Amino acid sequence: KRSSYAEQPSVRFLHEVLLVGLAEGGGSVGWSSFAACNRLLGARLRLPLVSAREEDVNQDGVMDLLHFRLELPLQSTEQILGVQLMLTFTYQLQRMSTFVMQSMAFLQSSSPVPGSRVIVSGDLRLRQRQPLGHCGLDDRYNVSVINGSSPFAQDYDLTNIVAAYQERNVTTVLSADAGPIWVVGRAPSDPFVIQATIHYPVELIVYQPGFWEMIKFAWIQYVSLLLIFFWICEKIKTFLFQNQVLDAVPVLPVSSVLTHKEHQS
Repeated sequence: KRSSYAEQPSVRFLHEVLLVGLAEGGGSVGWSSFAACNRLLGARLRLPLVSAREEDVNQDGVMDLLHFRLELPLQSTEQILGVQLMLTFTYQLQRMSTFVMQSMAFLQSSSPVPGSRVIVSGDLRLRQRQPLGHCGLDDRYNVSVINGSSPFAQDYDLTNIVAAYQERNVTTVLSADAGPIWVVGRAPSDPFVIQATIHYPVELIVYQPGFWEMIKFAWIQYVSLLLIFFWICEKIKTFLFQNQVLDAVPVLPVSSVLTHKEHQS
């Protein structure tokens, strides 16, 4: 059995960023919030200006969206044809079971024409391959999406990170119905700008109901059908006897017969 309920998750941006920009001519530039990854980038490292701000729009104590902006400085001869951006979050549900994980939003956009900025507005949506539990603590995925302490380049390769992340049964994905907007026309001295607005919407959570919840639901169904059945049967019985549809012979109970014989004797 499966059931579902609606809940707005408690999401917070962890300020972990991994950026790869595809430059014209086949090269790449990048930056991350991890010192080991930046050392591996070497001459391809570009130090951006980053700003991030979360908002609680309805003032209910739960953050509703993230405003993220990154300005990547480039050399006068560099042009950007594509970007890959990864942001990480902590994601928590607590209405039924307490589910805690570290998740990510992945943005990828490219164009044959060099751009000046990319703009995206979307939702951080939950993806489930299996239902959650109805009680208890579930923190199996409360581990870092990116191993920021690793000195190895393969641990910062986006292909490897995404592949490992997709093996989870519960993930988040950045869903933008309109898609990223690619803007062209950058002056040589201007930075390449990534501007993202990520909403944290209410989700429909699928979970495995407990024993007592199933019994309660089954009992309600049973009682409702039982009362209807009794009412119909009573109406049928009354109709049959009042209209003498069936031949009936009155039969006295055994105790009444014995009492009648005693009076006769």
